[in-house]
Amino acid sequence: MTRHPESAPPSVVPGSCVCGAVRFEIQLPTLICVHCHCTLCRTNHSAAFVTWVGVSKTQLRLLTAETALTHYRSSDQGRRSFCSQCGTSLFCEVDTHPDIVDITLASLQSAIDRGPEAHIYFETHVEWVEVLDQLPRFAGPWRGGGP
Repeated sequence: MTRHPESAPPSVVPGSCVCGAVRFEIQLPTLICVHCHCTLCRTNHSAAFVTWVGVSKTQLRLLTAETALTHYRSSDQGRRSFCSQCGTSLFCEVDTHPDIVDITLASLQSAIDRGPEAHIYFETHVEWVEVLDQLPRFAGPWRGGGP
């Protein structure tokens, strides 16, 4: 979902879970887009890594009732939210960045204003996926501007 100069993304990007019970939209610009290789993300999504897009919480608007989401404390550092009906993992909130919400890039339904910028928690990446891109790789979190 890299930005193409000839076709700028819309200022509002819709998103949803698989079944559509949770619908939302984000207002651009985004703050960050990263591939996360941490154990929690890999286990939660049953994937080698998860691509997250960060926005200010004020830029996220739920279009369905909050009751369609289930929230749980996934660690002592934050909570995750998923669809109560289909189980699609959608949002992650981290205590150290209380004004930001991370949203799964795959749940967005059109292009955003940036492509992935880095790999985070790369020290715990799985060996069975070869990462061939040239993006920076950080051992821990990254919110832009360096390790």
